Amino acid sequence: MSALKISGTKIVDETGNEVVLRGAGLGGWMNMENFISGYPGCEHQIRQALTETVGQAKSDLFFDKFLEYFFTEADAQFFKSLGLNCIRLPFNYRHFEDDLNPRVLKESGFKHLDRVISICADHGIYTILDLHTAPGGQNTDWHADHGSHIANFWNHKDFQDRVTWLWTELAKHYRGNKWIAGYNPLNEPTDPSHVRVVEFYDRVYNAIRAVDPDHAIFFDGNTFASDFSHFGDAHKKWENTGYSIHDYSGFGFPASTEEYTSTETQLKRLRRSYEKKRQWMDERGLCVWNGEWGPVYARKQYEGEATDGINERRYRVLKDQLDIYNEDRLSWSIWTYKDIGFQGMVYIGLETPYMTRFRDFLAKKHRLAIDAWGADDTAVRPVYKPLVDHVLQEIPEKYQSLYPHPVWKLADRISRLSRNILISEFMVKEWADHFVGLDESEIDKLAQSFHFDSCVKREGLNAILTTNAKAIQ
Repeated sequence: MSALKISGTKIVDETGNEVVLRGAGLGGWMNMENFISGYPGCEHQIRQALTETVGQAKSDLFFDKFLEYFFTEADAQFFKSLGLNCIRLPFNYRHFEDDLNPRVLKESGFKHLDRVISICADHGIYTILDLHTAPGGQNTDWHADHGSHIANFWNHKDFQDRVTWLWTELAKHYRGNKWIAGYNPLNEPTDPSHVRVVEFYDRVYNAIRAVDPDHAIFFDGNTFASDFSHFGDAHKKWENTGYSIHDYSGFGFPASTEEYTSTETQLKRLRRSYEKKRQWMDERGLCVWNGEWGPVYARKQYEGEATDGINERRYRVLKDQLDIYNEDRLSWSIWTYKDIGFQGMVYIGLETPYMTRFRDFLAKKHRLAIDAWGADDTAVRPVYKPLVDHVLQEIPEKYQSLYPHPVWKLADRISRLSRNILISEFMVKEWADHFVGLDESEIDKLAQSFHFDSCVKREGLNAILTTNAKAIQ
């Protein structure tokens, strides 16, 4: 093995040889997400609700066992067998400090992070540490785990101070670990000013470098890792630093307005979206890492006979994106490794205790489209359309585009607030009530549903990833 660093446009090892990182994000693990793990709302809401419903001991048992089973040596063995060499590890700041006890390090936070880094190292897999959730919320989405649509991380200096402190502690703990390919200090920022994000990157860069001069740092672009237009010459102050885009294509999601068939026009749109995100780096000869990308997939319990056809079209999107990436020898981390069947390379089986117990609840979630990610709102669109029409009628057009437009269009903002935040909030206790009456062994079995031995492999996806990983060696 060899420590990695950034050299110009490339990631290289200690002898200067290029290393192309191909892998996945371990989404939904140390930063849980509703569409990945099957709950409504945000992680802090379900943790609180479960504690109130079954008590602290049983709640702690479920979440700790969930973290344990979600990634084990069996997962690492399978991951490595595909020819992949890097896993991005998203984590929630709440594992390392409490809001009511800030800047007091919780050593327990390292328990599972250290374990998985070690397992990956044993199997020759690099890891990248990703702070996916920051105090106050660094972006406007559910995965920032603040329960709002306002990214208050940018409005309160103390939130930024806490993250700077946390990365100092993390860098102290992991300095010298050559199996860590780098640090990803902040996932998908949405700073409306476009200026504070660069100022914060300066601060966190200096804090990390004060204790760890060696690990690479990967900075996400603003507006969900898509916009570097306000970064100017900031890169001149940052050594051993790469820049992360997130290259999701609307063609790979239910809301796509057209069927994807790899037409010349569609291929141009794929390429243009990708090239626009990396333009700032290409103009300056900087290293690009694609930290997230990938379609979502249909499920037979919801899409029925149409499932296979939908998924073949999604695989086509995947292949066409990879063709573009291969031309640039781009390092990437697909989203995501494991979930309950929507996007993962592996997913937990329908007959597991968790999926059996929550089957009706998950079907209700799907019908009500309360998760923002890849939602099909067909069944509830008539409910929300009058509200959309009302806003369109009453608000002058020049005031209708609010940041993070165009990522959130007007209808998206209304659905986020009214459906993904409000309605899901009412369903949090309903999720927790599924644990009532379960003893510790039964709770353990629910968590064990996420173990690799209980999972189904998404063979079509994995075959495509393996072929491309081997092609770029």
